[in-house]
Amino acid sequence: MAEIDKEKLKAEIRRLAQERDAVILAHYYVDGDVQDVADFVGDSYALAKTARGDPRKTVVFCGVTFMGESACVLNPDKTVLIPETSAVCPMALMVDAEKIRAMREKYDDLAVVCYINSTAEFKSLSDVCVTSSNALKVVRALKNKNIFFIPDGNLGRFIAEQVPEKNFILNDGFCHVHTSITARDIETAFREHPGSKIIAHPECMKEVCDMADFIGSTKELIEFTESYGAGSFIVCTESGVLHEMRKRSPGKQFFSVGARQVCPNMKKITLEKVRDCLAGMAPRARVSEELRDSSSRPLERMLELASR
Repeated sequence: MAEIDKEKLKAEIRRLAQERDAVILAHYYVDGDVQDVADFVGDSYALAKTARGDPRKTVVFCGVTFMGESACVLNPDKTVLIPETSAVCPMALMVDAEKIRAMREKYDDLAVVCYINSTAEFKSLSDVCVTSSNALKVVRALKNKNIFFIPDGNLGRFIAEQVPEKNFILNDGFCHVHTSITARDIETAFREHPGSKIIAHPECMKEVCDMADFIGSTKELIEFTESYGAGSFIVCTESGVLHEMRKRSPGKQFFSVGARQVCPNMKKITLEKVRDCLAGMAPRARVSEELRDSSSRPLERMLELASR
C-alpha cells in the first residue's frame, strides 16, 4: 500500500472513530501503522485501565482476542470491537479447568494466579489476574502461601525467583514468540552488535533472562531504553515494540534477535480491518453475563491490589 493511501486510511479511521464515539487502543505488538492511528498504545495492563476509564462508549481493541474479552468484562456498558476474531493468543488456551480443580484439591491455602493473557473462562476459575507489569506486586500482596501460576510457566518462574517465601506451582504454558529466542541467538546478535545492552521480557526462557542486562514488561522495556544512556539495545521480545522504542529514542539503535520475533496473530490487525470494524460496528467481543460476572472478580482484584 502506498504511503498516501495509508494516510487517507488513517484519516478515515479517525473520522469513523469520532462518529462512533470510539476510543482506539493498540497493543505494542501490532503493526506500527495501527499503533500510529490509535488513541492509546500500551501493554495489556495499561490498556485494561484505559478502557475502564475512558468516557467513550465504544472501544476498538487492536490486539489478540483475549484483550477484547477483558475490555468487555470490565466495561459491560460499552461496545467492544475487535478487528480480527482469528487473532487468538495460543498461550491463552494453554491450561485446562480440570488441572485447576486438581490443584485446588491438592494444595491448601492456594491462590490461582492467572496471567491476563488468558481466556475469560480461565480468568473466571482464578482468584486474581496479573500482567507482566504488576505480577510481582500482586503476588507479594496475596496472603496465600501456595501459588498456582497460569498459563505462562516462564513468567511464573521469573516471579517465583523473586518471592522465595511462597510455593509456586508452574503451568507448562508458554509464548511461542518469546520461547523461540535462545541464548545462542543472543550470542550471535551480540557479536554483530557488541556493546549493546540486552533486554528481555520475562516470558522468555531462563537461559535468555540470565543473559539480560534488564528484564521487564513491555512498558518497562520501553522506559528502560528511553532513560538509559546506552546507544544500542538487543531486544528480546516481540518485534512490534521496536516501533515505539524508535519513536521515543530516535538517536538510539534497536536490534531484534531474529525473524521469529513476530507474533502472526498480532500482525493480523491491519488498518483496513480497523476501518472495517468501525464502519460496520463489528465484530464485537461478547461475553455471557454469567462469565462476565465470574471473570470480572479476578480482574477487579488485580486492579485493586496493583493500585495499592
